[in-house]
Amino acid sequence: MSESAVYDVAIIGSGPAGYTAAIYAARANMRTLVLQGEAFGGQLMITSEVENYPGFEEGIQGPELMDKFEAQARRFGAEMVPQDVERVDFSQRPFQLWTSDGHYLARSVIVATGASAKWLGLPNEQRLQGRGVSGCATCDGPFFRNKALAVVGGGDTAMEEALFLTKYASEVHLIHRRDSFRASKIMQQRVLDHPKITIHFDSEVEDVLGEQSVEGVVVRNLKTGAAEPLPVQGFFVAIGHQPNTGIFRGVLDMNEVGYLKHVEHTMTNVPGVFVAGDVDDHRYRQAVTAAGEGCRAAIDAERWLEMQHAVDTTSVSDPREYGQTRPAASAETATNPA
Repeated sequence: MSESAVYDVAIIGSGPAGYTAAIYAARANMRTLVLQGEAFGGQLMITSEVENYPGFEEGIQGPELMDKFEAQARRFGAEMVPQDVERVDFSQRPFQLWTSDGHYLARSVIVATGASAKWLGLPNEQRLQGRGVSGCATCDGPFFRNKALAVVGGGDTAMEEALFLTKYASEVHLIHRRDSFRASKIMQQRVLDHPKITIHFDSEVEDVLGEQSVEGVVVRNLKTGAAEPLPVQGFFVAIGHQPNTGIFRGVLDMNEVGYLKHVEHTMTNVPGVFVAGDVDDHRYRQAVTAAGEGCRAAIDAERWLEMQHAVDTTSVSDPREYGQTRPAASAETATNPA
């Protein structure tokens, strides 16, 4: 095996976390590979205007922002492959990764595959994404000032989304297919007590109405069977997210839902494999927090490789032994200026 065939770091994913990791890694003179996936760019590729990413005071379109991320990573020499990773082998180093028509070797890996919003599968749901249909109230709520909005869901996420939207909306309709919420009691009570929120129990949304933007939703009462249009200008789906971690099951530690766990800083249970972005973050799920995690993961990977080289030269070859004996970072080394 030629040394030149091995990347210092392979980054799986190409949202804000993956591209930021690539920028930091490539800028640190690490040979960097980004396995972008066929649907590269992350969830911002289906987001219209982004107003809360620092540095763009007038806002920026989601796809344009991702183009800028990619161009910056390319500028520092990161190599891009627009293919999905289908299989990995993290049992020995260098790590191995396979796509549909490629095989890659890397001394370290950053997993930044993100999470996908769960959708209802309605006829017009996908067509109107970015034009009134959203999976993120924090991202898109400010675009709906003084508008009537609908939220579907019954867990804490739906409660949080509905309450957040009351800051902007004239009214919020919370639609749930059961006769009670599964959210925590305190969140339920806040929703029930809020004067702007109307609850629709035993109901489901059958379709989204509108040609160029959302004009309403069709709501069916599951007890009576009656369906009627509900005039709203925004529709928020809050039934959860699914982390894109299928290929890592049985390899990397994850919680019961599938979000990856890190055991030391951004490193997973496999030394040399790091995690960044929505693939481990089920709380914030913002572009700026994902980018921050990409930065952290790249710095962690760089330091791990440096320390691993020192360990290898002293004949300590087991990376797990190394991971357990790594000294804590001092205050001086904890800062890495951009």
